[in-house]
Amino acid sequence: MPRSRINGNFIDKTSSIVANILLRIIPTTLGEKKAFTYYRDGMSAQSEGNYAEALQNYYEATRPEIDPYDRSYILYNIGLIHTSNGEHTKALEYYFRALERNPFLPQAFNNMAVICHYPYENRPFYRGILKLRRLGSIKLPSIGNKL
Repeated sequence: MPRSRINGNFIDKTSSIVANILLRIIPTTLGEKKAFTYYRDGMSAQSEGNYAEALQNYYEATRPEIDPYDRSYILYNIGLIHTSNGEHTKALEYYFRALERNPFLPQAFNNMAVICHYPYENRPFYRGILKLRRLGSIKLPSIGNKL
C-alpha cells in the first residue's frame, strides 16, 4: 500500500488527497507522476524516522525524474538521511550532486559546511571544497576564511 494512504493524521491525509488530485489535473508525464509519488512517500517515511524506506523511495524517484531542479531536491534529501545516519562522506557526495543540478540550494551548502567543520574526518571533501572554490563554483570568503 502506498505510504500516502497509511499516514495517520488529518493534515497528512488531506495533503495526500490534494496532491493526488493535482497529479490528475496537471498535465505531466507518467514518469513525472511516478517520481513525485516516490518522492512524496520518501518524505513521509523520512518524517517518521523510517530512513531505510525513505532512501528506497528517493532512489526510486531518481529513476524517472529528468528535471534537474526536482532531482536536486531528491538528492538533497538523500544527503540529509546519510547525515542523520552519520555517513558524512556519502552525505557530502549527495549534497555535491544536488548542487551540480541546482547551484541555488543554500541548505546544501550549509549542511556541507557543518559536516566539514568536523575536524580530520572529511579531509578528502575538504580538498573537494577547495577545488570548487578554485573553480569559482562556491564563494567562501563570505562565510569566513577557515578554508
